[in-house]
Amino acid sequence: MTISVGAVVLLTGAAFADVTVSQANNPTEAIGSQFASLLGAEHDAMDAMPEARLSALAIGPEVMVRRTVAKPAARADAADAPLAPALIDYSDSWLAAQAAPAGGSEWNCLKTALYFESRGESLKGQFAVAEVILNRRDSGRYPATVCGVVNQGGKGGCQFSYNCDGARDVMSEKGAAYRSGMIAAVMLNGAPRALTAGATYFHSRAVNPSWSRKFERTASIGAHMFYRQN
Repeated sequence: MTISVGAVVLLTGAAFADVTVSQANNPTEAIGSQFASLLGAEHDAMDAMPEARLSALAIGPEVMVRRTVAKPAARADAADAPLAPALIDYSDSWLAAQAAPAGGSEWNCLKTALYFESRGESLKGQFAVAEVILNRRDSGRYPATVCGVVNQGGKGGCQFSYNCDGARDVMSEKGAAYRSGMIAAVMLNGAPRALTAGATYFHSRAVNPSWSRKFERTASIGAHMFYRQN
């Protein structure tokens, strides 16, 4: 056993200097007695040693090092999440090649908002609206969840018009709904937000809200204008 041998070496290094060979007819008797004494000392030392130290001796230094530097386990809810793309091609073929969405309330809220706010826009236009929603979520000025952002009320209305138009939110266009869901998944997985320069507002070209004169315009994509708070 590794522990016993190590302990014997540690405990007997000085003791063997005191061992003498008997001149009696049975010289092994004294040696046996001395060795028994040493084993007894080893046993006493092992009994007095803390359990943690015993475990360390039994495991060995290499295993202990591996345990020390082992990385913590990944979060259960992120274990199967696909890696975020480093770049977005903004083409339907690129989008179709991405991992299928896994679902969840945040994904469903973003998918719904993209469908009703931008399904008639180009792919870039839909990604840009997704950026606004996620920029709001991360800004500290708005609710800290996607669902909180898209369902937030305002002065006499809603922040996102589809929540206040009185219509039933039924995604009847299956192709558009699938596209919105794929965009939502890509963005929630951490894809870069490279279109709107941190915008937290947008509006259609058909309207001219008063707040648009207070904020910095950052982008114009399709039928939408994008703005960032100063």
